[in-house]
Amino acid sequence: MEIKSPSVDSGAASGDYSPETGRPSSDELCKKFGWSVRMDHRFPETWDSVCIPRLKQIGDLLPLFIRYLFWWFKTWIVRRVKPFIDFITLNGKQIYGVPVGGIGSGSIGRGFKGEFCRYHMVPGIYSYDVVDANQFILCVRDTKGTVLYQKVLSGVGKPENGNLSSWDWSFNPCDGHYTGLYPRAWYTFNIHKLNLVLECKQVSPVIPHDYVDSCLPCTAFQWTIKNNSTERRIISITFTFKNGTGSKKDKYGKCSSETFSTACDSSKVKGVALQHMIEGIQTTYGIGCLEKKDQCVTSMNQFDLLHGSDLWLKLSQTGRLDTESCSYELTKGETGIAVNCIGEVDPKGMEEMIFTLGWDQPQIKFKGREWTHTRRYTRYIKRTNNSDSACEIKPTTIAIQNLAAHCILNYKKWDQAIDKWQLPVLTNKNLPAWFKSAIFNETYFISDGGTLWLEYDGDTLPKTVTKKEDLRNEFGRFCYLEAHEYRMFNTYDVHFYASFALAQLWPKLQHSLQYDMADAVNSKDDTMRLHLFDGHRSQRKIADSVPHDFGDPSEDPYLKINSYLMHDVSGWRDLNLKFVLQVFRDWKLSADSTYLNDLLPICEKVMKKSLEWDQDGDGVIENSGSADQTYDTWVMKGVSAYCGSLWLASLFAMIDMLKNSTDFPNKQNLIDEYQNTLDRGKVSFHEKLWTGNYYRFDTSGSSHGESIMSDQLCGHWFLAMCGVDDSEIFPKANVLRALKTIFENNVMKVRDGTMGAINGMNPDSSIDTFTMQSEETWTGVSYALGATMIKNGMTEEGFRTAEGIYRTVYETIGMGFETPEALQHREKYRAIGYMRALGIWSIMSAIKSQ
Repeated sequence: MEIKSPSVDSGAASGDYSPETGRPSSDELCKKFGWSVRMDHRFPETWDSVCIPRLKQIGDLLPLFIRYLFWWFKTWIVRRVKPFIDFITLNGKQIYGVPVGGIGSGSIGRGFKGEFCRYHMVPGIYSYDVVDANQFILCVRDTKGTVLYQKVLSGVGKPENGNLSSWDWSFNPCDGHYTGLYPRAWYTFNIHKLNLVLECKQVSPVIPHDYVDSCLPCTAFQWTIKNNSTERRIISITFTFKNGTGSKKDKYGKCSSETFSTACDSSKVKGVALQHMIEGIQTTYGIGCLEKKDQCVTSMNQFDLLHGSDLWLKLSQTGRLDTESCSYELTKGETGIAVNCIGEVDPKGMEEMIFTLGWDQPQIKFKGREWTHTRRYTRYIKRTNNSDSACEIKPTTIAIQNLAAHCILNYKKWDQAIDKWQLPVLTNKNLPAWFKSAIFNETYFISDGGTLWLEYDGDTLPKTVTKKEDLRNEFGRFCYLEAHEYRMFNTYDVHFYASFALAQLWPKLQHSLQYDMADAVNSKDDTMRLHLFDGHRSQRKIADSVPHDFGDPSEDPYLKINSYLMHDVSGWRDLNLKFVLQVFRDWKLSADSTYLNDLLPICEKVMKKSLEWDQDGDGVIENSGSADQTYDTWVMKGVSAYCGSLWLASLFAMIDMLKNSTDFPNKQNLIDEYQNTLDRGKVSFHEKLWTGNYYRFDTSGSSHGESIMSDQLCGHWFLAMCGVDDSEIFPKANVLRALKTIFENNVMKVRDGTMGAINGMNPDSSIDTFTMQSEETWTGVSYALGATMIKNGMTEEGFRTAEGIYRTVYETIGMGFETPEALQHREKYRAIGYMRALGIWSIMSAIKSQ
């Protein structure tokens, strides 16, 4: 199968894909290849996250469980601090679609039935409530004023708690349809009895290589009303929203709301801002609407959330709301706000109504409360008043109205920029249809991964690079969680896989993260901590080592790094190497010599540390026989395929980077030293691990040491994605033979090849059940394996491997937009909303390099 390389950086503008040219419109292409379901959709299977170990696995896990139980009780029950990993696991809800909002300023999830759900407003902490009051309402009248239709446009149905009982929730979900192609979504509502079709196009400003609008906390909702009848209709759409995130805490604290009105070209944007506190963080929600010619926008800055009768009655009487006083104060309780647009639609005609949702949370503190961080978007959204409101409004309301106006003025530009990014992929006939959905929809984690995009302060980590032109001053600081329920920022062994998304789409954010990591290498924390797995104590962070993570949101990230308590990470074999390889990859993609010369000294420092792990001097590092790499229950001992391949790849990278560096001290001697180590190491690696069909798991001599590991070529994968020829290290014949062995066993012999690649298989083709992780399928690893196959000419096998992940997650078990870390053949999953699945972008690297 021939693959032609689509460019993700360029492509035809949306206007080139129009009916006039005889080709589908961009929206039609997105709906064709996006993830599409009817609003009454039910998924074929429901798995759960309760992964019960096998009897033979319990012995190793029992001490951990006992220590964890005592620690969990002390942390959660006594101190009321959320654990960084909670063994009370989350189950997926099978409801999610494309989230709203830009990158790093908080996010709000949406369901495919129209719900507003899964709120990330508290840094690093998610709320999974569906908020019933956050809705769109349709009211239709004839020209005589008779109400023909008035319902909530949602496929969910009436709230079980009895709230908003005056509202009509009877829209038939069979008449609704959803398509999601991140960062956009389309909701279609068919009102058959009136011959009306309404479509809501949701557009968020997530645009590759854009570092301004992409950080904005807002979304546009473009409603298109098609009147296919022969009668003129008066259409009224109302957008409602309430304070908080749907938790019980919403009932406590002070709320205030203000209306706003501001010029927007020749029109106006009108709306309501709702100020309140969420977990001690000052937050303002804002909903707005463009008031165009022949349309009228009204608002309501407080309505009854119990019955909703005041708002519902106004709509039924007039189809509009009455703009009330400039502000409304509520000392305690919940508050709902609303904005309404009304206008006429001609017979066989079409009209648009444009709504916005935004939020303002300019400064945040983590639970440790030692440091105040400023969100990046604040440098672009002014807090000075250009409002034509009748009365003075608060600065946060000014920010909300400016955000709403900017959103309405620019959402079409965002839409076109997203087309330019996506259409070359969608129109590439050589790419499978499922992949066109997967590559974009898995990118949801960039904005909905507990993501933060902050202004750089320069004081929370020791400075490694001291110069005025530090790119973090311009592009800010980026971090995201390992998973929605694994609350550690920038978990580095996992980011290694996920980094291909940032490196290709927002490379300056990847560079910024790497500079932070370089600073963290030099940091030191002598605090002694108990590790839950083995009961030993060690320093929180030793100097000259790459950290596991940048911290837990329940503490103070960047000030207190390495929140991972399961094991001592100071001797993890993969972390240092993954830093070196990412510097290499980023330099290869960007050709940025400044970046290379800045970070190469840190690479040299961590490579020297890693060299200490070559105990026998054969040129390959050894694993310790304890948890010392990303497979933290699947321990490796002696030389391992995983860490050994990473080590050889890092040596190759260091030699190339040193050759291209400027004025690096002792440069030639270092090149010779690394080359000598590589020459010895590659011989030892192959002699000790190559079986003739694959590289064995490790040299421990145990039965599981012969396991066929799906990730055995990890070092080769990374170098191959950098576009370099590494056949001197990993011979082409060996790579192809190993990939075929993995495909035949790890892919095709588990669930008929429909669930990606299981981590470990025994040589007799039975599943390796040594540990829970060996019998899991890791979604991001399967995507990376697919990329490796494609790069090596096994295109059909590569896409087949990756397809199993997408179809299982999005089509079978309904876990789209919360892709878990692991799938189990026993119909279980682990760690929903996981970072590693962004490794799918390495497939794009493989395609582009073909």
